[in-house]
Amino acid sequence: MNFKLDSEQQLLQDSVRRFAEKECGFEARAALIKSGASEPRHWQAFADNGWLAAALPEAYGGLGGSVIDTALIAQELGRALVVEPYLGCAVLAAQTLVAAAAPSQLDHIVPQLADGSLRLALAYSEAPSRGFSEPVRTRATRTADGYSLRGTKTLVLGAPGANAYIVSAVMDDSGPLTLFLVAASRPGVICRPLRLHDGTGAAEIALEDVTVREDAVLGAPGSGLAALQHGLAHGTAALCAELIGAIEKAIEMAADYLKMRKQFGVPIGSFQALQHRMADMAAELEIARSMLFALLGSLLHDDDAAARQRTVSQAKALIGRAAKFVCAQAIQLHGGIGMTEEYAVGHYYKRAVVADVLFGSSDRHEAACAAQLQHALLQGDIQA
Repeated sequence: MNFKLDSEQQLLQDSVRRFAEKECGFEARAALIKSGASEPRHWQAFADNGWLAAALPEAYGGLGGSVIDTALIAQELGRALVVEPYLGCAVLAAQTLVAAAAPSQLDHIVPQLADGSLRLALAYSEAPSRGFSEPVRTRATRTADGYSLRGTKTLVLGAPGANAYIVSAVMDDSGPLTLFLVAASRPGVICRPLRLHDGTGAAEIALEDVTVREDAVLGAPGSGLAALQHGLAHGTAALCAELIGAIEKAIEMAADYLKMRKQFGVPIGSFQALQHRMADMAAELEIARSMLFALLGSLLHDDDAAARQRTVSQAKALIGRAAKFVCAQAIQLHGGIGMTEEYAVGHYYKRAVVADVLFGSSDRHEAACAAQLQHALLQGDIQA
């Protein structure tokens, strides 16, 4: 894997950073959250700059980029704590669609995703699954014209304002998972918006005997699990990249404060104990960045499903914990002002706390890694 950005990637990163710093400052973000607005103000600008199309396949109207482009965009949006649903709509839902849909469906849908006229949200998580792809209780029942869907989805990122949802469901208790494209305006679809602790938007989606036609199935019936896991892997990579951006910014804010704040007539950054804390934070950043590179490499090299899922879990657990540690330390270094709602540093910690819950907590991912390793030991695939 080449760790040096090429000229196009560098231009992409620079353009997102300039936009985020100019248009998505902390004061503007706070005002947007306080107003309770659910519509993303800058979504069309994201489309006009090509960020929504960056990782969509060129054959269907995208720009043909890779998960590297996704990570660069997400990292810069994470630095500014941008509340627009790039993660939920432009990565999680879009990449699930790309992996699941038939070519004829991609021909119709991808251009609308790229130009921003269509926003999709992925409705997959349920109370028992706690961010993982399974188990699924939502049921799809055969009807004369198609299917009837019934169930409840939790923590649907980007759902407020989305035009349609990708819904995971099973035909019976033990059947394979199928993905459906369901319009938000469909009778029986109930969207209950909610504001997460960090100010970002999500929703609970209730499906009360929602009828859809045969062509609402993405790809073939029963083939949805692999596509969903693909989308979650890309979503996790984007979330991890976002946290890297948040860690970078938290360290920068702490360093600037230590240079400015004085005690006993000298900047507190000259105190050795505080320098040690900053060194620990910088070390956590580099470890987390290396783990992100490992995850991006796994996705780029198309590892087998088991190896990819193990890397996803390792990255989610390690980077999530690093983000909470660094952002908490940044608050400590700021002292009392770091605890106030009006100061930015505390909001980075809030984002880290919410991110740890999304797509499965650090504890659950560590347990998944342990279970996979134990299975490999029992099968003799690895030696103790």
